[in-house]
Amino acid sequence: QVQLVESGGGLVQAGGSLRLSCAASGRAFSSTAMGWFRQAPGKEREFVAGITWSGDSTNYVDSVKGRFTISRDNTKNTVHLQMNSLKPEDTAVYYCAGSTRQFISRRSDRYDYWGQGTQVTVSS
Repeated sequence: QVQLVESGGGLVQAGGSLRLSCAASGRAFSSTAMGWFRQAPGKEREFVAGITWSGDSTNYVDSVKGRFTISRDNTKNTVHLQMNSLKPEDTAVYYCAGSTRQFISRRSDRYDYWGQGTQVTVSS
């Protein structure tokens, strides 16, 4: 079992940066692929970025490639999402998620653990 708690959201102007963090508890964290999803009002939850349990492979949705970076530290049970060059369309609630599967999936139903979410608002 893995419990996830996100932090680092907030209000930022377009072009600015934020760093989201996800703190995990539970002994299974180091064997868990991790992902970040987001959900804007009136829209479906969408995959943003994922990382394998070892950190040797990452995957991003096209709209954030080159701007966002996912990373993890298994010694500290944390996952981060560095978000640069933020745009108003990045505004959403961001969720950290964990999967017991070996490979990164873009499907939310492939993730077994979820955090409560953190709000990111980008003003124009």
